[in-house]
Amino acid sequence: MRALCVLTGLVTLGWLGLTQAHAALSYPPLTGRVVDGAGVLSDATKQELDGILAKDEQKFDSRQIVVVTLTSLEGTTIEDFGYQLGRAWGIGQKGKDNGALIIVAPNEHKVRIEVGYGLEGDLTDAKSRIIIDRAMLPEFRNGDYDKGVLAGTKAVLATLGNTDFSAPDYDKIQSEQDHSPPGFITALIIFAIIFFFAGRSFFWPMLFMGGWGGGWGGGGRSNWGGGGSFGGGGFSGGGGSFGGGGASGSW
Repeated sequence: MRALCVLTGLVTLGWLGLTQAHAALSYPPLTGRVVDGAGVLSDATKQELDGILAKDEQKFDSRQIVVVTLTSLEGTTIEDFGYQLGRAWGIGQKGKDNGALIIVAPNEHKVRIEVGYGLEGDLTDAKSRIIIDRAMLPEFRNGDYDKGVLAGTKAVLATLGNTDFSAPDYDKIQSEQDHSPPGFITALIIFAIIFFFAGRSFFWPMLFMGGWGGGWGGGGRSNWGGGGSFGGGGFSGGGGSFGGGGASGSW
């Protein structure tokens, strides 16, 4: 009985700590399609990004892709920060959920592509990971944030059907991965399972609050909508919904 009380107390403290950490997160204002909070992008790159993202939004059913760099993840994971930021900004249109975030945290050496529900069929977790690995991380390792962010953004748009840019050869890359040593594949599967449960921090609050009934449907995503209330400078989110889809990387 005493052990059960101790365990219950530890679980409660852990849940309270997680809740407080979520509540304490602060988000930069949504000032445009490019929010360079970390100040790592040149003016020319920001201008180019804004232009291609605005054109894409007009051409493709008002879908919204936003690039953001952060000075800090404030002690949480980039997965946690990413889906909460997507919810807070409400990127994408309500009901269509056609938004995505390209997030770079240079001080923690982390990057993430956060994908709204409506784009997950085309911009899958696997494709997001390939974009990060092939287009972004090599440039970030060389300290070239401009080139890495531009390459990643263009690859995301191409994957979503924008023929102005070229997408990675996913079939070829997948074929190469299929011929990887069995031990590597096993390790990758184990890592993916661990990442799924540990990286998406909504797992624990959902478990403790009995929220499995509605939140675990649709491939394990949490069903959080966005408010789109952080708009500035003529740009704002449209109330799009995010639930943790996408991929992350580090360098």
